[in-house]
Amino acid sequence: MRGPPMELLWEITGWAGAAAMLCAYMTVSMGWIKPGSTFQAVNLFGSCAFIINGTLHGAWPSVVTNVAWFLISAVALLRMRSRTEAAVVETEPIIAPALVTMDLVTMDPGTSDTFARDAVVRETAVRETCMTDTGTHMVVPRPSPAVNCA
Repeated sequence: MRGPPMELLWEITGWAGAAAMLCAYMTVSMGWIKPGSTFQAVNLFGSCAFIINGTLHGAWPSVVTNVAWFLISAVALLRMRSRTEAAVVETEPIIAPALVTMDLVTMDPGTSDTFARDAVVRETAVRETCMTDTGTHMVVPRPSPAVNCA
């Protein structure tokens, strides 16, 4: 089927592929998009269009180049997909920090422990002071080990 309407369709296909690939290259080069899945998908489309157009015109160097371009884009997309799926599976739940007590009474104010105590007081986001029969204790959050529920 190579009548004038079909030839026009294949010419439009070739020009659409050229426009897509040039736009993808320009947008990545200008920093408008990152070279991710959108870039690879546009390159995949463009190379397919060039393969069709080149085959109909007998432009075999172009066809071979675009088959390679297609394979590179396809492999890149598959790798991105597998990395995304692996990242979703390996995510861990957010766990509230466990609480640890620090005995403030036993820290001697005349030694370097004062610096450590003051640093803990300044940098601790969650602080509670409670009185016990052994003295005053500060409650400091401590990250607990993550549990993989998968």
